[in-house]
Amino acid sequence: MKTHKILIDGKWRSSCSGKTFESLNPATEKPIGRFQSGNVDDVEKAVQAAKKAYEKWRKVPAPKRGLILLRAAQLLRKNKESLARLVTQEMGKVLPEARGDVQEAIDMAEYMAGEGRRLFGHTTTSELPEKFSMTIKSPVGVYGLITPWNFPIAIPAWKIFPCLICGNSFVFKPASDAPLCAIRFIQILEKAGIPRGVMNLVTGPGSDVGAPINKHEDIRGISFTGSRDVGESIIKDSGVKRVGLELGGKNGIIVMDDADLRLALDGVIWGGYGTTGQRCTAASRVIVHEKIRKKFERMLVSRIRKLRLGNGLMKTTDVGPLINRDAVDKTHQYTVIGKDEGAKLLCGGRATKRKGFFYEPTLFTDTSPKMRIAQEEIFGPIVCIIPVRNLDQAIDTMNSITYGLSSSIYTNDIKNAFTAIENIEAGLVYVNSSTIGSEVHLPFGGVKKTGNGTREAGIEGINEFSETKVVYVDYSGKLQKAQIDVED
Repeated sequence: MKTHKILIDGKWRSSCSGKTFESLNPATEKPIGRFQSGNVDDVEKAVQAAKKAYEKWRKVPAPKRGLILLRAAQLLRKNKESLARLVTQEMGKVLPEARGDVQEAIDMAEYMAGEGRRLFGHTTTSELPEKFSMTIKSPVGVYGLITPWNFPIAIPAWKIFPCLICGNSFVFKPASDAPLCAIRFIQILEKAGIPRGVMNLVTGPGSDVGAPINKHEDIRGISFTGSRDVGESIIKDSGVKRVGLELGGKNGIIVMDDADLRLALDGVIWGGYGTTGQRCTAASRVIVHEKIRKKFERMLVSRIRKLRLGNGLMKTTDVGPLINRDAVDKTHQYTVIGKDEGAKLLCGGRATKRKGFFYEPTLFTDTSPKMRIAQEEIFGPIVCIIPVRNLDQAIDTMNSITYGLSSSIYTNDIKNAFTAIENIEAGLVYVNSSTIGSEVHLPFGGVKKTGNGTREAGIEGINEFSETKVVYVDYSGKLQKAQIDVED
């Protein structure tokens, strides 16, 4: 079994700790490699390398930085199938979804490469004569990028490419459940021509790598996607830094009595059981109008029972494994909680006896909005049906959670659609589509406790990884005082 290394200052090396850990294939429970268990000394070396490289990288014209990102996109496309298979092997999602994971990285590289020709500021008038005013974009400095395992290529790309195009350097800590995907991704960026020291990769536990990155005084920005508990600790310990957080969701799909039920059924299956429910945008709540509830439940149960569990590399597989044994145990705990709270189990609710971390696609009904299974992020294949009498109650139910990431409504009434758009508390609202499907040229993020107000992707991705600098040019030849020199 191969032992992989970390990247610091352009060199692949062993950790200062001398320790390693294994990453398992969740479908087979077999190790796919051994990885460095980094520590605070590795972080220190990585930060200093990034700090030194930043001084040269920030001065590279942004269009030239964009050309490197275009080469990265081309290499990602060339290696798409092998990367997708690795994603499936390391984190479990079915191969078509894994290809989508890699395609997101390709799309983001191409989009952010184009931003190298833009990086727009804006010009405006001055209140004083013979004075010019504008804003420009400037890099922030060294970033700490901390990513989860569920999108092991896409989410790093959502952070790394805007970070680079803006002229920053970084230290990257991937999740310990998907380190090989991160290594392969960074190796491709090396081949694309990212200069030595600009990017640094340190694998290992959050306590030994993530925490030192977050607390380091020379790191000026943090971008984190993961759990709310960790996000809150980042805010507490980061000091005065730029911090971007994406902390999950408890997303819902409203199905009105005038909806196309077959279309809604497709959306619920995809939103609830795609990636085995392991998405921050997964639809774990289905808020159904009572007039069509029974019919929709029958349709949904029939469809769920046809879903085939298995290794994501197999063409016959619809739903892959959970990421690890702890995820299986956590998912089952929520099944028990749902039963104890009085929700009715319609199907699923068990871990399988086969090898691998598999859990049956599970459906509850008779769920009330205040039940824990309707409030807490499960990150597993559990969906609960919540019946409602009308649209107002549906929207109240949608908003009755602490998260506010993604949402959806199925209806053929335009008034219903726009009422939902106006009143749902979420960063994303889909009409007649599932809660999954963000595109790289549009902002991504949520409200309430989903994060701290930052957005990734699109132009907001540029804003996350850049500073706005205001420039005044006074060509009057005399001292002018704003807010004071006002002629009568």
